[in-house]
Amino acid sequence: MIPYQGSKRLLAPAILAVLRERQGAAPVRCLYEPFAGSAALTLAAAQAGLARSHVVADSYAPLIALWQRIVDAPQQLADDYRAVWQAGDYDAVRQAFHREPTPERLLYLLTRCVKAAVRFNRQGAFNQAADKRRRGTHPDRVAAHAHAAAALLRDRTQFRVGDALATTADARHGDVAYLDPPWHGTTVGRDVRYHAGYTHAELVALVAALHARGVRVLLSYDGKRGGQDFAQTLPDSLERLDLPAMRSAQATLLGRVEWTTESLYATRPGSA
Repeated sequence: MIPYQGSKRLLAPAILAVLRERQGAAPVRCLYEPFAGSAALTLAAAQAGLARSHVVADSYAPLIALWQRIVDAPQQLADDYRAVWQAGDYDAVRQAFHREPTPERLLYLLTRCVKAAVRFNRQGAFNQAADKRRRGTHPDRVAAHAHAAAALLRDRTQFRVGDALATTADARHGDVAYLDPPWHGTTVGRDVRYHAGYTHAELVALVAALHARGVRVLLSYDGKRGGQDFAQTLPDSLERLDLPAMRSAQATLLGRVEWTTESLYATRPGSA
């Protein structure tokens, strides 16, 4: 539904296979996705009926406003998006979005920006350029996807804005938290690219808080590219698993072809 670089759509089946293996026959009471982005795992889990309820959250308020509009008023969103899409002026929409960040403007920017690579400047403003080869997703397709997502999530999904620690504060035994935070390399140093980073120390504290309440964790955090391993030190309560290789989106942006293996960290049996 929402294009987002780093989206877990392709990896969702492999992640859900791990969830099924760890969960067994019992359904998840509530699946939390506090770094929502495209909410790809929530949508895949809802399609598979793996959880009774869902919490979709993010620190970027306009993104959660977009998700709320998708579920509450999918046709209105599609109609508003159509008007923006027909005008087709990316720079004007981006400027208008900075003044008033409406859901349809954000969706248009996401469908038109280069490689769906969402970027923000240090003042927190959306600053990615347009992909001039594309007009963005056709409004008819947006409408179809919005209605499909609404049907999956309506009446069993809460939407929250805030820090991951706060938006998962009521998670408890029987729940699962899928964490897909900004990776270390995009939070520290020169390559800061997201609305808000998330430090390694914050992540370790979040995992500890979830485990202390009996919440099992699935964490996408690092991986391997070419001959490099970007593994970060994480708690022993998490087991590292390698997921299938895919082409590196970041390398593609730089004109290179590189293949990656993403890591999924799963709560070890007995740790939560």
